Amino acid sequence: MRVVIQRVQKAKVTVDQKIVGQIDNGFLILLGVGHHDSEDDMDYLVRKITNLRIFEDEEQKMNRSLLDTQLDCMVVSQFTLFADCKKGNRPSFIEAAPPQKANEMYLRFVKKMEEALGKSIPTGIFGASMQIELINDGPVTIVLDSK
Repeated sequence: MRVVIQRVQKAKVTVDQKIVGQIDNGFLILLGVGHHDSEDDMDYLVRKITNLRIFEDEEQKMNRSLLDTQLDCMVVSQFTLFADCKKGNRPSFIEAAPPQKANEMYLRFVKKMEEALGKSIPTGIFGASMQIELINDGPVTIVLDSK
């Protein structure tokens, strides 16, 4: 599994001109699921993301996590994180999981994040054409791969 974590002041996901998810301060997480990803990959990322210390403390040092701050988190599925651009100019997505597996793992990932944080997690809509607006805070953008 691959994630792009963006620390945001706010983020909003729109589908067909309707807001389907939005948050204020916290993380916007773009999640990609690969063919060989498992529950272990998911557990690793949930643990890493919820404990990742990239929020400032009183001394302006990145020393606080989502668990420490109780800030918001939104998860959006994004298979293009598995784009392979090594050959030619058109990306190949052969390493991305098939839609059924990807959706199942995406939904389980969101549920595990909700359990870890003790709150509801807004999302995008799997497979939909989405528009995402965000104000990146910092900017802070982190890429994690469970492998």
